[in-house]
Amino acid sequence: MILIDAVLEASGTADFTGWPVAEPASDRILALSGQMTPAEVGAAMAVIFRYGDIPTEPISDLHHLLDRHLVEAEALVAPGGLRVRDTTTNAEILPGCCCGLENWREWRNVLYKKDIWLGHDPGTDLEYIVGAVRLRQESYAHSLTSPTQVEIQLDDLPALLATAHLRLQGFLSLVHKWASEATPRAADRLVTVLDENFEINGPLALG
Repeated sequence: MILIDAVLEASGTADFTGWPVAEPASDRILALSGQMTPAEVGAAMAVIFRYGDIPTEPISDLHHLLDRHLVEAEALVAPGGLRVRDTTTNAEILPGCCCGLENWREWRNVLYKKDIWLGHDPGTDLEYIVGAVRLRQESYAHSLTSPTQVEIQLDDLPALLATAHLRLQGFLSLVHKWASEATPRAADRLVTVLDENFEINGPLALG
């Protein structure tokens, strides 16, 4: 069975003190969904704010700090993207370095057999075969493991992407609940900014 979900690369949150965050998993991958704990949502927000070099203190001024950053940087970006898993083989394709959550919708191009950027170290090659796309991910630098391979039937891809979209929308709903408690003045603005920059709520237009 193939699964696709949105993830963040959650390294660098262990020493975060702006608000409570969950301990990073051993693989440093944080899956985004409507089933996250408040501490996991806090960890996701810590990743986004730290990656963007956005101050988080004082948290009561978070709405001003966020808008000030957007004036200077114009956009939010975050390390991550879509993860592909084959539960039968336990193979996993992860977003590589320099792949961003902000580009997750580019996966729609796979339906039209176009190349998409999935990052490097490890890099991922796409090969279109009859009715499917085969993803082959290199091993990490200095790793002794073999390359990983996952095959997705193109007819299955719209439903897989729609599920990833729903999970992202669930995450955004939890962000509002989390922010309403952690920094109430910033809650509505934070959800709006995340939605605009990571294109979460708009139609997915899968053809």
